[in-house]
Amino acid sequence: MASPTSALSPHERTRVEDYLNDKIQVSADFESLDSLLSSLRAQHELQRKQLAEAQEVLSNATKSSYDYAEATRKRAAAFQEQQADIDSRLKAITKSDASDEAAKRFEAGIEKLQRLEISRGYVSLLKEAEELSKEALKNMQSTPQLAIRPYSRLRNIVHSLVEAQPAAEGAAPHLVDYVGKLTSVLREQMKSDFTRWLQETLEQVKWPSKDLNFPESLQIQWKENVELLLDLQIPELKGRGTVPSRPNAEPSILLPLEAMVRPLELRFKYHFSGDKPTNRLDKPEYFLSHILDLINNFGGFFTSFLQPIFDEKAQAVGSDLEWNFHDASHAYITALLPMLRQKIMTSLPQISEHPQLLSHFVHELMNFDNEIRESWNYLPDPYTDESWKGITWDILTKEGWFDRWLQVEKDFALARYKEIVEAPDSGHIDYDGVELSATKPTKAAIRVNDLLETITERYQPLSSFSQKLRFLIDIQITIFDQFHERLHSALEAYLAMTSTIGRTVQGTDGQAVEGVAGLERLCRVFGSAEYLEKKMEDWGNEVFFVELWSELQERVRQNRDGGKNVAGSMSVADVASRTSQAVTNGYEDGAKGGPTDGALFDETASAYRRLRLRSESIITSTLTSNTRSALKPYSRVSTWTTILAPSMSSTGPLPPTAHLTPVMRTLSAEISFLSRSLGIAPLRRIMRQVLLSIQTYLWGNILMRNTFSAAGAAQLVSDVDHLCSVVDAAMGPATPTGGSAKVLQKLSEGLLLLGLTAGDSSATPRPDLWGVEKRLFKDNESARDVLTKLGVESLTEAEARSVLERRVEIGS
Repeated sequence: MASPTSALSPHERTRVEDYLNDKIQVSADFESLDSLLSSLRAQHELQRKQLAEAQEVLSNATKSSYDYAEATRKRAAAFQEQQADIDSRLKAITKSDASDEAAKRFEAGIEKLQRLEISRGYVSLLKEAEELSKEALKNMQSTPQLAIRPYSRLRNIVHSLVEAQPAAEGAAPHLVDYVGKLTSVLREQMKSDFTRWLQETLEQVKWPSKDLNFPESLQIQWKENVELLLDLQIPELKGRGTVPSRPNAEPSILLPLEAMVRPLELRFKYHFSGDKPTNRLDKPEYFLSHILDLINNFGGFFTSFLQPIFDEKAQAVGSDLEWNFHDASHAYITALLPMLRQKIMTSLPQISEHPQLLSHFVHELMNFDNEIRESWNYLPDPYTDESWKGITWDILTKEGWFDRWLQVEKDFALARYKEIVEAPDSGHIDYDGVELSATKPTKAAIRVNDLLETITERYQPLSSFSQKLRFLIDIQITIFDQFHERLHSALEAYLAMTSTIGRTVQGTDGQAVEGVAGLERLCRVFGSAEYLEKKMEDWGNEVFFVELWSELQERVRQNRDGGKNVAGSMSVADVASRTSQAVTNGYEDGAKGGPTDGALFDETASAYRRLRLRSESIITSTLTSNTRSALKPYSRVSTWTTILAPSMSSTGPLPPTAHLTPVMRTLSAEISFLSRSLGIAPLRRIMRQVLLSIQTYLWGNILMRNTFSAAGAAQLVSDVDHLCSVVDAAMGPATPTGGSAKVLQKLSEGLLLLGLTAGDSSATPRPDLWGVEKRLFKDNESARDVLTKLGVESLTEAEARSVLERRVEIGS
């Protein structure tokens, strides 16, 4: 029921008045008063219920809080009682009045209990290990296959102990040592028995004779023995890890193969140790051939009988270990290699003292590796894309014999190079060593190239990129550089001898450097430089050198940010300075990802190219100088206006002027020599420059300095024709189409104008001297028209007029 208005507070009365004023504003609102009162009563009832519920919740919360506080107080009192009880007990146990001292003594007791517990665990572990060992030994006699399981369990225990040692700070070294020794003894015992059983079977099979007795019963027995040894070894294979975790891992020698190879090893030692005639340091091919015979003779046996067992094991052991059972013949080769390595390491210290023996020894090892790769496709790790590195790589890289062998090969190569260049005929031009149309090198150049190709064959089988690059730079490019220096010195010596100062100071014999003798000196340099430059270009396109270059580029790209050397101790700059600057370009622009153009012999080939171009230029200038000197007497002829015209009855070409004989003799002799010594292309280049020089000389010193009668002009035309005929004949097959006259186009056209006849222009369709003179001097348009009709293309109007003015008839 609502409270009276007097019981309300002023604030509440104000709110009630506002509410009533809002709801009852007009007289009509009194009609809805009943509904308003009903609504208010409902709201009041709802609020009363909510208030009752809130009061009940508050009451419960108050009671819970009180109960929790009371429980906490009781637990605190109980804790105090327990603490007092513990302190009193500690004092009683430790006989100490101080609680802290009592706690320390109690902790010491707990530590003793813990050590006792650990000792109990050790004893339990030792007991288990002993029982597993006894179980394995017991089962070996009755059911050998059952002995594998306790042995595997024992190995797992050892493995677990070893792994736990670092975390335990080496707490149980004696336990680990004892269990490890126990496992090793068990393993040796099992291996010994299993191997003995296999050997007994092999004796019945008559292994390793060629006439094997292998009936089905012995095959079954042999298979059981092999499987026992494989099962014994599988836990060890698991301990070595998987292929992905050990990418360079070498396969283990499987125990059954180790047993089967043992008699082969004894036979090998019998033949190739001690003072046996087959044991010769100078004949490593003896024992290498013996190993190859063993592989060829018995490889088929393992493929036929062992491979099926391998296939079964590969499926049973899972993907982590199946690589060990990939190929039976490869596993057999792997088992044979240790005896070979032992023989090699025993022989190397003695062989290394004799360079020739060491060189031959390594060469035979590489042949052996190639035979294994090619005949058996030997690949110990089937999961790698790389081929087998070979025994040679083991010896040279892992055992560190490469530097010694490289020095031996370098000494041999340099000694042979010295023999080549010091041979009496080393400087002779070899006219038969190349094609007739090619430039002829010296015999020394051909022999040096043969030497370098032999060196390539020596190191091409190497599997190490760094070693290949060392051979290339330390030997081949070194010899190239030395021979280049020799050719360069020869060219400098020629220039010194032909200079005025050189002749004066050294008293050089002029005949040794003049004429054909001088050109021969130059052709030796030019021919040798061109020959070796082309050989380097050919080498740069060979598969071996292309692959070497590609790998070098790839290493440079990978090491771009790391700053590492690309091959051994050689940096990018070192390699680039000896091979190609494109290496540096690839190093700097490698982020672009594209391969750079270049080749391994770029730097060396560039040096030879510069030498070739320089020697060719000197040959050109020398021949030009000799020709000009020979033309001097001809340039002093002054009878061009008085030379008598040939009689009307004479036929054929006019004989050459007597003063032309020296130059014809010079050109014939020197060009004939060059045509034999030079290839067609360089000979044409040189002769073009020489002919242009002759044209310039004749134009300036004869045509433009003299006046000519008709007979004199005819004589000059005839002399030039004789000169061209001599050049064409001397050049032989190298003569271009159209001959030398085509090169002397300007002179030929000038002589065409100079040799015009002074007849009646109306009597012949060809323009005569007067008709041409009239039109040539009329104007440029008329001059060009008449020159076109005459076929004159290279002369300007002014030059044509100057030529025509040299005729006596025109000049007068």
